[in-house]
Amino acid sequence: MKTTTLLAASLLSLPAFAEAPWGSADPRAGQARHDEKCVACHARMYGGDGSKMYTREGRMLSTQLELLQRTAACNAQMNTGWFPDEEAEVAAWLNQAYYHFKH
Repeated sequence: MKTTTLLAASLLSLPAFAEAPWGSADPRAGQARHDEKCVACHARMYGGDGSKMYTREGRMLSTQLELLQRTAACNAQMNTGWFPDEEAEVAAWLNQAYYHFKH
C-alpha cells in the first residue's frame, strides 16, 4: 500500500506538460547525463554495445510516460542523484535518439 501511495504521489508531483511528460527539457543536457551515468552499465549488460538497451527486440516501453518512469526508476536504482528535471532531460534525449514516441 505504501509503495502504491508513494508512486501515485510522485506521479502527481510531476508538472503537467502540454506536449510531452518531460515538457521542454533539454535533450542535449540529457545526452551528457546519459553518457556519464548510463552507458557503462548498459554496455556491461549487453556485451559492449549499450545502445542495444533501446534497440533490442521486445523492448518494453511503448509511451512517453513509460520512458520517463523508466528513467526515474533507473535513477533511483542506480542512485545517480538526478532531480526530476534531470530525469526529464535524459528521457527527452532517449526519445529523440531512439524511441520517437509522438505526443
